[in-house]
Amino acid sequence: MSVAFTREEDLEATAADLPDRPISPHANLVTATGLAAIEAELASARAAYSAAQTKGSIEADRTAMARATRDLRYWSARRANAQLVETTADGTVRFGGSVTIEREDGRTQTWRILGEDEADPAAGSVSHVSPLARALIGKRVGDEALIAGQSVEIVAVD
Repeated sequence: MSVAFTREEDLEATAADLPDRPISPHANLVTATGLAAIEAELASARAAYSAAQTKGSIEADRTAMARATRDLRYWSARRANAQLVETTADGTVRFGGSVTIEREDGRTQTWRILGEDEADPAAGSVSHVSPLARALIGKRVGDEALIAGQSVEIVAVD
């Protein structure tokens, strides 16, 4: 058997063995923006699935189809169990709100607590199930919390 046939078969086997994206066991709390993002991802997965069905190359189709099917299953599940949370400011750290903390070394950081799919630590948002969020939810300005073994003070809540 030539190497060309082996590679084609390997590509098809890889496409068939594409693992599902893991679905979190936690409640899928979302903000309105997060829900819109899930719906956009679901639409994108549907479009990718349709595109994969109409492409010409069998090898590319199988890989694209496997990815599109996997993403479609993931985003369908995330949309089906999404729980839209509307919050009002009550002075406590809560889902959908922002909190500013001051660390022992004087650094301040602001975090927004969001759903798992919308969290982006590099952009200043964390998931409501993250250790940081769990340590802060329910606290008020002036309260202290223990984060990564260090004491922090809550200096602002929005």
